[in-house]
Amino acid sequence: MKTPLAWLQLTREKVRLLVAIAGITFADILMFMQFGFRDALLSSSITFHQSINGNIFLVGKQSTALIAMDRFPRQRLYQALAFGGVTAVHPIYIGLGMWKNPDPARQANRLFCKENFLIEPTKQGDKVLECPNTRQIMVIGFQPEYELFDLPAVNQRREAIKLTDVLLFDQESRPEFGPIPQMYAKGQVIETELSNRRVRVGGLFTLGASFAADANVMTSDLNFLRIFPSRSLDEVDIGVVQLSPGQDEEAILLAMRQYLPKDVWVFSRQEFFSWEQKYWKESTPIGFIFTLGAAMGFVVGIVIVYQILYTDVADHLPEYATLKAMGYSDGYFFLLVLQEAFLLAVLGYLPSLFVANILYGLAYNATSLPMAMTLTMALRVFLLTLIMCILSGAIAMRKLQEADPADIF
Repeated sequence: MKTPLAWLQLTREKVRLLVAIAGITFADILMFMQFGFRDALLSSSITFHQSINGNIFLVGKQSTALIAMDRFPRQRLYQALAFGGVTAVHPIYIGLGMWKNPDPARQANRLFCKENFLIEPTKQGDKVLECPNTRQIMVIGFQPEYELFDLPAVNQRREAIKLTDVLLFDQESRPEFGPIPQMYAKGQVIETELSNRRVRVGGLFTLGASFAADANVMTSDLNFLRIFPSRSLDEVDIGVVQLSPGQDEEAILLAMRQYLPKDVWVFSRQEFFSWEQKYWKESTPIGFIFTLGAAMGFVVGIVIVYQILYTDVADHLPEYATLKAMGYSDGYFFLLVLQEAFLLAVLGYLPSLFVANILYGLAYNATSLPMAMTLTMALRVFLLTLIMCILSGAIAMRKLQEADPADIF
């Protein structure tokens, strides 16, 4: 059996090995978290889009994302209905309103604001302002006569939201909006204010928070107008076109793009998803920041592994020189260093995978963002770890390649 020289050299200095593993683990965790947040951003940005039952989507030509929609005339939906193969068209209305937390405990134990900080009820003589008890929430309006969403809880409560000022609350919303799921489970009547209008929660559904909205509510199109009286049913945010089975979707898409007025985009389902994600990746600094953070973790890992391998090569330079004088080639030493780099990559990666899973769970509980370890994520970071360690080993090899046995002795 061949002597496991790479392993013996790494384990000879156990403290140095532990430091190297800790450094690689830290770099991997940093990459895991940055990639996790970026993927959660992109995944959560289209959760609502994926829930819509539709084949083709119309959005205003000046729209950039769900939070910045350019409304278009409802007439475009009627024009789309005239195309062969189209079975139904539906409008969706999107608005951002101010939601008042209905938690009775919060109402009874008011906190106050002083210079933008929360403090306990005032001391005598303090000049304070009461903290605002409202947060921005995304309001989604649609025609409840139709099962427009692939959300069973919404479809089961469509009759409820036909009632005046009744809406459904997303139970995956952030807790700052109030303990709505707990109150609803106890059978309590939940009434609050949404954009200064009294509303009642008539049910729950599951959608999830995103970087665009911390909470969501769904209601009928008529209730939507009651909440936003300045809006009109003739001003549509998203148009949903449903096709009968077996239709040539590409042909219908091309026909709509050719004949519909140029004030709307005509998207396929996948194009609709990509359009939203493109905004968050390219038009906001968020995607860039997370990618930059992952790159910084990669660079930090290279530096740490390089220092470890370089020190190892320097400490054993006389031994390497002896082997070199005996006829061993640079390729042999390069393979040896690569073996050490591979071992470091594996040893540093395994604990980072475990810790990242824990941190993903904590981040999900704190933010409600869909952060979860996937096989793609695990393989991506492992591949980057291997590349990181191999590059470090290649750089560290320069010290050995430049060494002349005669000079060393």
